[in-house]
Amino acid sequence: MALPPELTPPDSPADWQLALPSTMRGPATTLTRIGKGMSGAAVYRVDAGGESFVLKLTSADEPLGPWQARLEVQRAAAASGLAPEVVHVDEARRAVLSTLVVDRSWPAYFGNPATRGAAIDALGRMLAQRAHLPTPPGMGRAEVRPVLQAMWNALSSDATLPRFVHEVVTALCAEPPVAQGGPLVMSHNDVNPSNLVFDGTRVLLLDWDTAAPNDPLYDLATVAMFFRMDEGTCQQLVAAHDDAPTVGLPEAFHYYRRCAAALSGWRR
Repeated sequence: MALPPELTPPDSPADWQLALPSTMRGPATTLTRIGKGMSGAAVYRVDAGGESFVLKLTSADEPLGPWQARLEVQRAAAASGLAPEVVHVDEARRAVLSTLVVDRSWPAYFGNPATRGAAIDALGRMLAQRAHLPTPPGMGRAEVRPVLQAMWNALSSDATLPRFVHEVVTALCAEPPVAQGGPLVMSHNDVNPSNLVFDGTRVLLLDWDTAAPNDPLYDLATVAMFFRMDEGTCQQLVAAHDDAPTVGLPEAFHYYRRCAAALSGWRR
């Protein structure tokens, strides 16, 4: 079952097969690389027995505690309908096997005027379910300002950066703290288009590597930034999330949107 070098997993085929349930192992099982997680994990499509799955392999050197905490969040998200079902775990190999969700394209659903409202409502309601996710013991809060500051410290000496980058990041770091939009909830913290999947009915989130407690507005502001949502659309998204009418947007929403844009290399 040799694979081309660009598709070869971190370990030998025999090793990655051992990360699968015993019923899936064998010469008929195929593996295709499909991406890379935020943590540097390799992500593969596994086809076995007429079904398709996603295998995520993190380095065995990854500290077990943080990896287990992220897995706990991922399992809870799957149980709440926010993520694909986790079907098998191999802790020793830091391997997680989940169902492959056929993507029907949430961006297309959102981009169609006839279904735009339904798409926004579905996304907002899905993100509202984060409130039901538990926080693993010892998991700290995700705070965007220290991340921005660290990015700025790393980039500020780069003379090739456009001037506006210096201006934007400096201004964001200098802004006073904003009032939190609500009690902390377990958040995804990277709701970009590549992590959104729409199966035709549900909106789900992939890659929970950056999950941590955060202001509930952060994920909303991030996805609004990526999809260039106007003020009215943002209000509809927040209203769907809160299950209540929204008049205006909190300053925290605008601040997080600017932060997400800076972290993603966009100017908003």
